[in-house]
Amino acid sequence: MIATQQTPIPTDYTPALDRIDTQRATLLAKRTFEDELMRRFQLIKVSSPIIVKRGTGIQDDLAGTQEPVSFEAQFGDDDFEIVHSLAKWKRDRLARYGLEPGQGLLTDMHALRKDEEVDEIHSVYVDQWDWERVITDEQRSVAFLKETVREIYSALRHTEAQLADEFPALTPRLTDEITFLHTEDLAERYPSLDPMEREDRAVEEHGAIFVRGIGHALEASGQRHDARAADYDDWSTLAGEDGRPGLNGDIVVWDDVRGKALELSSMGIRVDAEALERQLKIL
Repeated sequence: MIATQQTPIPTDYTPALDRIDTQRATLLAKRTFEDELMRRFQLIKVSSPIIVKRGTGIQDDLAGTQEPVSFEAQFGDDDFEIVHSLAKWKRDRLARYGLEPGQGLLTDMHALRKDEEVDEIHSVYVDQWDWERVITDEQRSVAFLKETVREIYSALRHTEAQLADEFPALTPRLTDEITFLHTEDLAERYPSLDPMEREDRAVEEHGAIFVRGIGHALEASGQRHDARAADYDDWSTLAGEDGRPGLNGDIVVWDDVRGKALELSSMGIRVDAEALERQLKIL
């Protein structure tokens, strides 16, 4: 795969489908996966904002790594920002809609991230699913996290199968099962590699992995596998049979077109009051 510094998009890639079938396949994938998420997690589809009022606490600052696009409107004296994500907005909506444990919401999130490093899988324009559901205190566990990950991965494989039936050129690639690894596992297995290289090596071996505990400092180096905000996912609670930190992680699959790892979902159980206070002190 060839990409230049000025144009990070590969120049030697041959699409499996023509432009019209690519649009049809994209629509089928989005519709199928969305239906699967809603069915498996009791989600309702809701509309969501593309702008929020500055200073309300709804904006996602992406762990302080990016500055939002902002503007003044002709009405009122308030400044507005185009959303980075809907992480906080979703939790606010769960409360406003009065949803019960086991219920949740799903929305199409459209955002601008002007400081994003653009490459073949990242753009300043973000179009993704955002979903959230209410859980109980008892469900704040690694076991429940893994159960949720397996359901999402199953939905991905179902979507992939539907696409292959409709478009035979799109050969299924996902492995039957997803492998669960902690960031400490990766650091122990590949101590000479950086975090992203560790993910590349592990997912090439397993095909699909869930990397847990992203955000907490690694024991050996004291460095984090990757940055995570303090007020979103719980990456510090000691949990699971291994007693390691983290109720969060990334679903990562092997992308044989690019020859490296591809993150499909960054997710986790949200902080409670205790975890929020602890993570704010850590950062």
